[in-house]
Amino acid sequence: MSFLQAQIVKTKTYRKEKVQLVTLGCSKNLVDSENLMMQLDHNNYHVEHNPMDEHLAEIIIVNTCGFIDRAKEESIDTILNYASLKNEGKIQKLYVTGCLSQRYKDHLEEEIPEVDAYFGTMEMPALLNKLNADYKSELIGERILSTPSHYAYLKISEGCNRTCSFCAIPLMRGKHQSVPIEQLVIQAKSLAKQGVRELILIAQELTYYGLDLYKKRMLAELLEELCKVDGIEWIRLHYAYPSKFPTEILPVMREQAKICKYLDLPLQHISDSVLLGMKRQITKKETIELIELIRKEVPDIALRTTMLIGFPGETEEHFEELCEFIKEYQFDRLGVFQYSHEEDTSAFAINDDVPQELKEERARRLMEIQEQISHAKNEKKVGQTMRVLVDRKENGYFVGRTEYDSPEVDNEVLISDQNTYCRIGDFVEVRIMDYSEFDLFAEPI
Repeated sequence: MSFLQAQIVKTKTYRKEKVQLVTLGCSKNLVDSENLMMQLDHNNYHVEHNPMDEHLAEIIIVNTCGFIDRAKEESIDTILNYASLKNEGKIQKLYVTGCLSQRYKDHLEEEIPEVDAYFGTMEMPALLNKLNADYKSELIGERILSTPSHYAYLKISEGCNRTCSFCAIPLMRGKHQSVPIEQLVIQAKSLAKQGVRELILIAQELTYYGLDLYKKRMLAELLEELCKVDGIEWIRLHYAYPSKFPTEILPVMREQAKICKYLDLPLQHISDSVLLGMKRQITKKETIELIELIRKEVPDIALRTTMLIGFPGETEEHFEELCEFIKEYQFDRLGVFQYSHEEDTSAFAINDDVPQELKEERARRLMEIQEQISHAKNEKKVGQTMRVLVDRKENGYFVGRTEYDSPEVDNEVLISDQNTYCRIGDFVEVRIMDYSEFDLFAEPI
């Protein structure tokens, strides 16, 4: 072999093959993609995540969502788009993974045969094998962050043991499996070394944490251990199921300065009749008692919740009861979903009797109520001094968040870049000068 031939062989051997990974759906899906990117990177692949340009890689992987109708439609449209590009010869290989693939693999294989292979939510080793890549067990918990480098999601468990009648998550993610505390602490330390300052704890069901491994709920103990990690300054809790809520976490939240006074508590509804149909395992009275206890134990806490509108049998009376509840209990943040009739859930056997137009109208009415609540709450913040974590610079503003706000879904604090400089990922003290329904305007102190 000549010297030139040897150099060509060497170049081919060490050239990183490019893969583009498209992630749809929730933050839990995002963590899965970050884990996959790390595995691919250690197998000599160059990975681009959610590419913005038109320069396609030869290999595309779509990590899908299958939660509700709109998410499924987005996933299918994305797959069809790349299938069309493959037919045009613009990409060579197309792989699909994630929740939609887990749930509808056989149907998708029949309807979209252009996809080279479909993989479920727990089949990363098989996907890597398809790419002639080795699954490296020593990388478990290691990831390439796709979020800004100063915050990261920490998935503390996988799957769900709840039996909510409307929810297909257990069909796609299986039974609840907690990640051991020591492994999560190792992950947190690794993230802190990368510059992460805020951990956002996520799971399909946060408050169930530990029951499978330790035979008791261990979220409070996990929080205590994570608070010991140097470099982490904020710890935020998402997706806390209200039934059998582990109230022992409340003193920890109150006393540990690193834990944000913030809790995402998806209630879904307040009418006893609707809650019973949803199989939420909690009553209106118990829900109200829990809210009052949380607010008593953790003063100034910001409560975020989500409501599910248009569940089968939801009458105008049920909806009005929900509206009055929202007005009375004044949640800091509120998200609204419209009921999606999902196959293989227990609610699928019930007649989906709320018309789509009425679902949309009720969702709009509920958000109008929340808009007024948010407007009034933000007005009271004018003149206050607050600590803000700066996320990005955009349209003449440095954009940040208080401890009462999670990225992408909650309020933001806008700081004009005129005569001001803020470094992305830094905490800054600001004074609130003005407000709108969902944003605050501030000046650095």
